[in-house]
Amino acid sequence: MKRRSLPVATALAATAALLLTACGGGDDGSEGNDKIAGADTGESTSATAPSPSPSDSVNRPDITLPKGVEDVFESWETGDTTKDAVLSDAARAQTAMNHAITEGKTDTPGLTFYYEGEALTTSVKWVQKWLDSGLTYTGTTRYFDPKVELFDKESAGVSFCADETKAYNKERKTGKVDKAPATNDSYVLYNTRLEKNDQGVWQTTDGTSVRGSDTCVR
Repeated sequence: MKRRSLPVATALAATAALLLTACGGGDDGSEGNDKIAGADTGESTSATAPSPSPSDSVNRPDITLPKGVEDVFESWETGDTTKDAVLSDAARAQTAMNHAITEGKTDTPGLTFYYEGEALTTSVKWVQKWLDSGLTYTGTTRYFDPKVELFDKESAGVSFCADETKAYNKERKTGKVDKAPATNDSYVLYNTRLEKNDQGVWQTTDGTSVRGSDTCVR
């Protein structure tokens, strides 16, 4: 799911009704029919996950990435209130995962708040792989080409690309940064399923990730 030189991790488990694409259910080296119609890169950016709207009364956990680590979300708004709420929580889920990796903890409030079910189980295992490898990371991850589809009032699908060309593995003990050259595997296509809980939070419950997808490689 993240950073190119880490050992291959199991991708979020596939579901039959994810969204828009028919991706392979693997991670590094996976192949699939992963075209996203109408993908484009906008100019609007945000350095962190979108802030809650003034009308959002949900008591959300504070998720702040450490110095030197940044998430950039491009064109992460559609103008549709419901779709934008889904996209906002999908973005926060990504930042929550990155926060857990940099914190070196599998039980951060953000993970349990924005992930549920199979996605939470897999996310915890993925963060643990980072800990077992003695690694964290530094740099910027760019998220672009988000696509959202509303299945009904309480479920939706989101696909998007991640550009990890400016994010680098970092040894936790020594602080040494591995600036290995970027490859096509530095780009990842995500397909995720989100479900709205009783609090009104769109939690990521399932999904897939495909490294080196032609859809995302720039």
